Amino acid sequence: MNSPSRVWRGPFAGGPPDGVLVVEAPPLEEFHLGDVRRLVVVLFVLGWSVLRGVLRRLRVRPRWLRLGGESTTERRSLVESACDGLVDGFIHLGPTFVKAGQIVASSGPLFPAVLAGAARRCLDSVPPFPTELVRATIEQDLGARIDDVFRDFEDVPLSAASIGQVHACTLLDGRQAVVKVQRPGIREQMARDLRNSYRIAWLVERTPWGKTSGAVGVIRDVHAVTFEELNPAREAWQQDRFRQNIGAFGDNAIITAPEVYWDYCGPQVICMERVFGIPMDDFETLQQRGIDAQAILRWGAKVWAEAVMVHGPFHGDMHAGNVWALDDGRGCYLDFGIMGELEPEWRDVLKDLFYTCSFDLDFTRVATAYRRVGVFPAGVGTDEEIGAFLNAMLAPILLGGYGTINITQLVSQSLELLKAFQASVPRQLVLIGKQLLYIDRYTRHLAPDYTITADPLIVKNIFPAEAAAKATELGVALDDPPLALTPA
Repeated sequence: MNSPSRVWRGPFAGGPPDGVLVVEAPPLEEFHLGDVRRLVVVLFVLGWSVLRGVLRRLRVRPRWLRLGGESTTERRSLVESACDGLVDGFIHLGPTFVKAGQIVASSGPLFPAVLAGAARRCLDSVPPFPTELVRATIEQDLGARIDDVFRDFEDVPLSAASIGQVHACTLLDGRQAVVKVQRPGIREQMARDLRNSYRIAWLVERTPWGKTSGAVGVIRDVHAVTFEELNPAREAWQQDRFRQNIGAFGDNAIITAPEVYWDYCGPQVICMERVFGIPMDDFETLQQRGIDAQAILRWGAKVWAEAVMVHGPFHGDMHAGNVWALDDGRGCYLDFGIMGELEPEWRDVLKDLFYTCSFDLDFTRVATAYRRVGVFPAGVGTDEEIGAFLNAMLAPILLGGYGTINITQLVSQSLELLKAFQASVPRQLVLIGKQLLYIDRYTRHLAPDYTITADPLIVKNIFPAEAAAKATELGVALDDPPLALTPA
């Protein structure tokens, strides 16, 4: 029987040891014989899964035959069945394809609604791996039997995802916690899938219709992000940094992230505070529980913007499974496997962009900022010319009111404008654009008339004087709101 007062100190007690934060990514260009076998398996599984989904639909179509044809609804159901089959294939093939499904499910209008809807299963319906492997991984990492490390450990996982799965536990001192365990053998499997994807992308770029697709660059970016995410020590370290930065200005009390319990962490295991809540896209339940979801949305966006422009490390995967409304009324960021961090000079560029969009729409400032970091090659227009062009393209969108803004269009147009001036677009800016799309999805359901750039709260700690003046003009409060619910 464990003593409640006993304290466990594992290999990462006090924080990650030197060297474990280094990301080691195997080269994409390597060839392994197993890659060919895996490619054959992938093509077979995806093809068979789609065919099986369609056949399932065809087996229940006697009414079609009696009526002598298909209705529009029935044809759509056939497409839905094919998409469901494709997602079955994703889940069967494992982490790389589950991650692809998560991207599809969380990217809103970038993919057909029928496919995005089917892919939502990749967010929360991934099969777990066996309990004996979970226990073996934890015991190997921490160097002791589970019964000696935890007062209680639940073998049935709370959730299973592409990279790992989460188990509830109680620490020796009585704190409720969760342990996130990485799937065994995941590095080798994802490396193989990414090498195959790289070869396919290389072929795509050599076709007439794919030469400008940038497919190889996309796979390289995914490769870099994937192996950052496959380093649990780095993920825990990022989570710890992000959590500490939330309260850096003495506000943001409505937003949190789970505390990392370093004493219980290891090379493949992260132990953290347990939180209770629901994903931010469970809009009906949010309303039923009386949670102030609009306040969580505003202050969550503020925390994210401060991370991008002030602190450095920002959350880079804000799909609904990673942003929760807690039972006590707070918002909570989860899963810090994918993070971005801008260099200081690029943070200044983002500050200039936000200032422009929030206060005066002087896009000459943005052009000057981009030129300052070498975005525009020498001889490509003056700052005034580029600023006027940006203003003509973007100001009408910003002035039209958030209810009329298509954020997908705004983000894509901004990136296309940079490309039109032969500008180099850093991967981190693309990652930021993706998070804006996630915020847009929550906003359209929770506060259709809300816009980040029109809310002085977002830049309260970045441009204090200007934000205070605008808040007075608009009658907007800049203080932490009271929590909607009494903490459980």
